Amino acid sequence: MLKGTAIAAMPLFFMHCGGNRPVPDTADSSGFASIFNGKNLDGWDGDTVYWRVENGILTGEITPEKPLSRNTFIIWKGGQPADFELKTQFRMTADGNSGINYRSEVVPGEPHTLRGYQADIDAARRYLGQNYDEYARTTLAYRGQRVTVPASDVNLKAGIKNNAWAPVQVTGTLGSDASLKSVYRPDEWNEYRVVAKGSKLQHFVNGTLLSEVTDEDTLHRKLKGWLGLQVHAGPPMKVEFRDILLKQ
Repeated sequence: MLKGTAIAAMPLFFMHCGGNRPVPDTADSSGFASIFNGKNLDGWDGDTVYWRVENGILTGEITPEKPLSRNTFIIWKGGQPADFELKTQFRMTADGNSGINYRSEVVPGEPHTLRGYQADIDAARRYLGQNYDEYARTTLAYRGQRVTVPASDVNLKAGIKNNAWAPVQVTGTLGSDASLKSVYRPDEWNEYRVVAKGSKLQHFVNGTLLSEVTDEDTLHRKLKGWLGLQVHAGPPMKVEFRDILLKQ
């Protein structure tokens, strides 16, 4: 996300490489395939100044020696999923700021920049779980919101107010912000799950639904596109991903 301005199965347990405790898997694992081999960046395209594989973990990092002025993504090159479920484990430092982009397109002239839906991730839990339309309509749903984005002929410039898409209609709540923020475990591995089926987009963290968007905006929505992971421009930070699984 462009976050300088804010506006919101039975459990199984696995031991994973790169960690020291079991992490709950909140979705049935049948039908999922790994899209990260844990060895190298084969099948992914990103700026290796900021992305690497370390101890079996896909790692994005900004250091004082290698600052970042524009968000950068590592993009899975195995296809452009339409309806899918994606789940992964993530961990980040206290200043961590990242996201999972999907149904996205590469911004022309910017080979590692994606435009499209983003499942937000940040250690401060200011944005965690919300749905942000990166480089497009901006915030579609804050954490805790169930929303509908209606059909509209509004252009991007006219439709954005205070870093949010003004036509959005809030149709329900998923819980208090305090309770939803509490599902995140600082400094530990957490599970992120994204479910995209037709116009419905859901973001789960550690099994809890944090936002839900029904996108009926046929002018601006995307029904398929690239998947990518973000390192957000800003201070030094590190974000790690492991066990990246996709079901289509």
